Amino acid sequence: MTDADGDKSNVTFEVWTTDSSGNAKDQVKLTDENSYGVLVSDFIPSGGTAEVTVPEGRLKQGVTYTFHTSAFDGTLYETDWSPWAKFRISPYVTFPAPQSSSTIDPVAQTEQEIFRSDPGALAVRSADGGRSCSKSNAQGQKVCIEFHPASKDSAKSLKSTQAAVSDLVEWCEGKPSGHDYMNRTDACLNDLGEATLIFTSGGDETKPPFGTATFKLQQQLKAYPNKGAGGSDFAEFDQQLFVTPTYIDPALMGVRLTWKPGVVCDACDSTLPTWKNYETGASEAAYWLPSDVYETQVASTTTKWLGTGKETIGLTWDMTGFVDVDLDLKADADFGSSGDELKMRCDDLVPGGSTPGCVLPYFTPVYTADTNLYPAAGAYYWLMQHRMTGIPGTGDAPLHYLGPDTTVKADDGSTWTSDDSRKVVCPDSWTRHSMDTALGSPTCDEFAMASTHESGGFPGGANEVTSGDQCAQLYAAPSGSTFGIFADTREDKNGPASQEKCGRATIPGDQNSGVFSKFPAPSWRMLDNDAFYLSNPGFEHCTSTTTCAWKQVS
Repeated sequence: MTDADGDKSNVTFEVWTTDSSGNAKDQVKLTDENSYGVLVSDFIPSGGTAEVTVPEGRLKQGVTYTFHTSAFDGTLYETDWSPWAKFRISPYVTFPAPQSSSTIDPVAQTEQEIFRSDPGALAVRSADGGRSCSKSNAQGQKVCIEFHPASKDSAKSLKSTQAAVSDLVEWCEGKPSGHDYMNRTDACLNDLGEATLIFTSGGDETKPPFGTATFKLQQQLKAYPNKGAGGSDFAEFDQQLFVTPTYIDPALMGVRLTWKPGVVCDACDSTLPTWKNYETGASEAAYWLPSDVYETQVASTTTKWLGTGKETIGLTWDMTGFVDVDLDLKADADFGSSGDELKMRCDDLVPGGSTPGCVLPYFTPVYTADTNLYPAAGAYYWLMQHRMTGIPGTGDAPLHYLGPDTTVKADDGSTWTSDDSRKVVCPDSWTRHSMDTALGSPTCDEFAMASTHESGGFPGGANEVTSGDQCAQLYAAPSGSTFGIFADTREDKNGPASQEKCGRATIPGDQNSGVFSKFPAPSWRMLDNDAFYLSNPGFEHCTSTTTCAWKQVS
């Protein structure tokens, strides 16, 4: 506002609704303190900005208004109103009422491809093979194992699709050869490739070998996330190795392979591998005649964890090959170790009847907010993900669970819990924004969730705040024929600045309590600082630069 004489002035604001053409229709009574229903600013210096605060409830979300102003310098009033200017209280995100049903499974997981960091001798595979040999016999002959990349066809070749031995990992057979996959409880190693057992001719290494035998290999691992699932009262994980000969030179007479799985564990009891015929279930001895080509044998081993607390368990694998033509020779091969990717973790810390149990903690699960049933909560979470730095809960910025084994303590020495984090952002003293009865009862909901290290209330966390007043302030309300997430300007009249470390919103109670009611899934066996992702499928088609409108997920 500029005064020609440089005097201080106040400004009167008058607001009207609009008709279908955008013209002023009906005046909105902004206050009961004067008969005109207008709001008047404080006196401000010439060149300053006049502003007024509209009491809550006087303006409706999703409605287009127009306003004009008139100034008074203490002596003279403006003779004309200013030009009309339109405005609308628009939501950041819109959503409908909750759907009556949904096909979204919040804890369903998709297997992810992994790349092993310690594949042992498999790392030197090439078209020429990575070879490991025995000592020479008196004739200069050796037994060698040579590895080759997996071929493009399936990892196991069988005479019949009818198998008497069940795969530990049901989905493994459908995965392509040459790739390794895992989820929170299962691993499918289809990239072991092929092993060729070679009996050399002796002397000149360039001479053709005396005989060869080639095998296709596949390995499966299964962790049981609760006791009894593996058939015992202990935490348990099992392993299988599938070996299928594709060629055995009759000159070798017969071949034998031994598999030696190992565990790096303080409290484990493992069985020796037992071999069975995959098709018939008959006991075998990892021995094949030339006539046994394509007869798959399966080695199985079980490891029980007998410890307390938690333990991360490393795995190792070795293979030894023999040929009947000279049983004094053997070739040893290192299949590598679990690395970080395939380490098991067993614990008895996860509360409930599921303890003890084991998982593959390298796999980062995805929790999918059911945006069909809980659209208000999903809208708020999506908005905060895109308002906060790094889009927390996605990509390189997963969330981290505040688990029962956390070492963080409250002031009284007790273990820090999600309730402690929640009290920082959503204390009982905080007044919830009013909420339309069509949405339900108002509750305080924080983002990131109080059950994470990314919560604004988590001590020492990257997003730590001393009060929820420092978070982005939002609330759910009707918006035309739908609903939306709006800026709560009671604390910050300018709304969120996209620089806040957390969110605090007034969200319907059933949405707040329901959207994360299945987190974490018991089968995930989440412990402190375990990473997870958050998906909001009803809003992930949106960009962060436009008002996001919900879509149903089917």
